[in-house]
Formats: sequence, structure tokens, C-alpha cells
Amino acid sequence: MRKFTHFFYDYFIQLNLSENSATYLNMLALLVLLVLFIIIADIVARRILLQAFSTFAAKSKTKFDDLLVNHQVPKNVAHVVPLIIALKCIPIVFADFSAFESIVELLLKLYCVVLVLWIIRSILNTLESFFKTLPRLRDKPIDSYIQVLMLFLWLIGVGLIFVMLTGIDIKTFFTTLGAASAILLLIFKDTIMGFVASIQVAINDTVRIGDWITMEKFGADGTVIEINLNTLQVQNFDMTITNIPTYALITESFKNWRGMSNSGGRRIKRALIIKAKSVHYLTDEQINELKKIQLLTDYLTQRQDDINSYNTSNKIDKSVLINGRNMTNLGVFRKYIQSYIESHSAINKDMTIMTRQLAPTSQGLPLEIYAFSSDKRWQNYEYIMSDIFDHSLAAIPYFDLEIYEFSNYSPEQE
Repeated sequence: MRKFTHFFYDYFIQLNLSENSATYLNMLALLVLLVLFIIIADIVARRILLQAFSTFAAKSKTKFDDLLVNHQVPKNVAHVVPLIIALKCIPIVFADFSAFESIVELLLKLYCVVLVLWIIRSILNTLESFFKTLPRLRDKPIDSYIQVLMLFLWLIGVGLIFVMLTGIDIKTFFTTLGAASAILLLIFKDTIMGFVASIQVAINDTVRIGDWITMEKFGADGTVIEINLNTLQVQNFDMTITNIPTYALITESFKNWRGMSNSGGRRIKRALIIKAKSVHYLTDEQINELKKIQLLTDYLTQRQDDINSYNTSNKIDKSVLINGRNMTNLGVFRKYIQSYIESHSAINKDMTIMTRQLAPTSQGLPLEIYAFSSDKRWQNYEYIMSDIFDHSLAAIPYFDLEIYEFSNYSPEQE
């Protein structure tokens, strides 16, 4: 052993240096050689492992080994080789300096703990990426579970480092840590709540990655792109990112549009406000004019025959239009819109189609169109809805109806 520990000592003595100087210079020379050897060993080990993993990944059909390379698992594992070399050679380099040897060995052991945690972290990141490629797990909050596991590992790692630095018994340390659990619970309150929320979200299938959610309190309206331990990330439709505390998913209300996405259509629910004064009964001349509208021809013919038959059999005095049974321009318009929507190519015919009156308001009489577009994509949905209402608004004058428009005009202004 002395042959290696004092490899340069005799050479420095021959240069007429003092024994003390020769001892220090011998240690420095050995340390420089060790550092160079460690660097070379690290480079060689890294290249060998990377080449081996890359070759195996290229031949393998699974993506897991590719992900191991992408997350630098071989590179991190390669650092173990120079670490082992350093631990074995430190007693040789610092044979004459036991105090230095203890300090360097302690630093290497601390580095060993961090390196092990770093390797585990890269493996867990690989597992996370791999799980996200599986159809069954792609929309699950895998990030949360990985982060919780890493949190516990880091706590254990920090505990080991603390024990190494202070020299106290590890059992005593963790016993003390248990006594301070109340303080730890307070410090990690958000993390614990986030973890509990992640589990509940996963079990109840409340939110998945890829869901469209709306959460007005946080200004979120878009697609969930990530669910981790503390936050849920939503990419809004204006491409901004909103971060929502994970525990808010179980404490706050939000809207998940997954049901709409999984259904056969996207709902159209919008009303035209008809001016009440424009609603009136139709005369025979007006009905005959409206029969020119192809969607109404058969309906008006049948309806007019039924009404005339009823009024005649009951001897209704039709000199006053309100007597007996009649058709109104609003009722015929409602029937026209119903027929138009039912014949629209972009409307799902297997879902509810309805044109209905709502309760009159101070502005007028709402005529609501309720249907479902077959295309659920936002841009196409808006185009379909606009197309329906463009046509409806343009059709209103044909029925002698008017749309309510707010005006500040007053006869007193004249």
C-alpha cells in the first residue's frame, strides 16, 4: 500500500524538499491523477453505457428503452463508476491526512445519496412517460403519483444527509421527525391536499388529461394538459395557460365538457327576440302567399283545410278574425324554423330538435332554437350555429315579424 500512497514522495525528497513539503506535494499529485482518472472513467463509462443502451433500443420494439435514453438514465448510472473509484482511492490519496480523508469521504457519501436519488428520479420520469403512452393510463394523473413518491424519497434522502452530517442515530432522527409531524403537515398542507385530490379525481374519473373544462373562478376555459401534485394546467382557447390548485377540483365547482364530447352532438340553444307588436293573425291572402315557401306548402294546405272545416262545422263568425281557430304569423314562422332545422344537414336528427317560445320579457317574445350540431369542433359548431341564425333572421320579414332592437328614440325628442 505504501508503494502507492507515497508514489511521488521519494521523488520530491530527491529534489531536496522537506519531508512536510514532500508529503503535501505527494498528496496533491495523487489527487490530480485521481481527478484525471475519474474524469476519464466517467467519459468512458458514459459512452459505453449510452452506446449499449442506444444499440439495444434501436433493436427493441418497445419504447421503454428509448425513453430510458431520453431521460438520461444511462448517463446518470455511468456516474456510479467514477464514484466507486473515488471511494476506493481516497484512502490512498489521503493516507497521511486522515482529517482530509474523513471530510472527502463524507462529501462523497453525500454525493452518493444525491446520485441515487437522481437515478431513481430519471427512472420514475421514464416510467411516467411510458405510462402516458398506454391508452388506459394516458389521461390519468400519473404526474401526481410520481411527485408524491419522489417527495418521500427526497425526505428520506434529506434525512440520511442530515444523519451523516450530524452523526446522530437514524432511529432517533426519524423518531424526532414523527414528533414534528404536525409542523410538517402544516408545511406540506397544499401538497397533501393536492395528493388527496389527485386520488379522488382518479378514482371518480372527474377530470382527465385532454378534457375541456370551464372554471370561471380561475379564468380557465380550455383543455387540461397536465395534472400534477400541486397544480392542474389548462391551456385556454386563447393559448394562455391557467394553473389551478389540484385540490380546487374537489372544493370548487367547474364544468367538464367531456359528456358533450362523448355525445352525438353539441347543443345549440339560442333565442330570437320577436317584437310582440308584430305578432298577428294571418288572413287567407297572407296564408296563400306563404304557401309559396316550399317547406311550408304541405303544412299550410293541411292546416288551412283543418281550420276551415272546424270553423265551418261550428258556424264561426269569421267577420271578426279572432273568432274560431286561426293561424298566426309567429306560429307559422316557428313551424318553418322547426322544418328548416330538421332538414339541415349539420344537425343530428337523433337528438332533440325543438323550436319553442319562452316567457315574454320587457324586450319581447323569445323564440328559442334548441338542437344539436353533428360536428362538435368549436370552429365548425360556431359556423353551423351562425348559418342557422343568418337564415332565421333573413326569413323573419317574410312572415311580417320584427326583431326587437333597443333604441333610445323618444317621440318627445322631435
